[in-house]
Amino acid sequence: MLKLLRRGTPGLETLTAADGWRPPQDALWLDLLSPTREEELAVEAALGVELPTREEMAEIELSSRLYQAHGATFMTATLLARRDGEGRTDAPVTFVLAKGLLITIRYAELRAFDLFAERAHSLGVASSSSCLFNLLDAVVERLADLLEHTGESVETVSAAIFARPKGGQFEALLTDLARAQSLTSMTRNSLVSLARLFSFASLAPEIAADPECQAHLKTLQRDGQSLTEHAGSHTSQITFLLDAALGLINIEQNGIIKFFSVAAVILMPPTLVASVYGMNFKNMPELEFHYGYPMALSMMAISAIVPILWFKRRGWF
Repeated sequence: MLKLLRRGTPGLETLTAADGWRPPQDALWLDLLSPTREEELAVEAALGVELPTREEMAEIELSSRLYQAHGATFMTATLLARRDGEGRTDAPVTFVLAKGLLITIRYAELRAFDLFAERAHSLGVASSSSCLFNLLDAVVERLADLLEHTGESVETVSAAIFARPKGGQFEALLTDLARAQSLTSMTRNSLVSLARLFSFASLAPEIAADPECQAHLKTLQRDGQSLTEHAGSHTSQITFLLDAALGLINIEQNGIIKFFSVAAVILMPPTLVASVYGMNFKNMPELEFHYGYPMALSMMAISAIVPILWFKRRGWF
């Protein structure tokens, strides 16, 4: 699917790129969302550039993600897209500055792109480089929202952990921590890829010759750096909470084992007494003893009470 943003018009318009298609003079942004091979060829012929394939976009080498060719600047970053069901997944996106036009290639729906398209007209975007940076502003804003949401989840889990949940609720809390750690890690990876893109973007002729774009780029770099540090602090907090949860689980398990150990020691002497007087040998002197039964019960009670008193004195019970 091809979508086009024109100068001074609100929102994106869907178009069909056939043979001989050329972008209009007032075009600012051409968004290729899961393009077909025919659409790719039409755009390549119109702009005189070779667009990267989906496989090339997924490569991690810098030479495959950040490069200049045929007068165009190619920059690929890893963003976060909502996957089917719950959670996020990595989504490589390529930004191309070529012949006064911003081209984006992606294979996932991204909320940041929709947000930028809705407010592009009110922002007064007038050039491809300005379009790029305002789009990246929306991307960074979405990543900041994700980190904020993750931080709130982590704080909720933190309060629940130190409230010492009972009844096996630690499993759910550990699952929440794992989910938060996964999202934070993916967000940090996305910010790192964007930091590389910001550094390389300054080499684009459209940006290098524009002081306003240079200033905007520095602002994006500062925002990205602060969010990366924020994601690192989230990771440290999650690691601490994971260690704390595992420690509390061990304490709880030790308490259970301690209880059964004490119970076993308390019941062992009465069991021994009952075993001795439960034997059925013919020559047992206590068989004819009139007070044998109460004596055996008393011995069992005393042998149980003595360990209890000793454990209490030691502070174990």
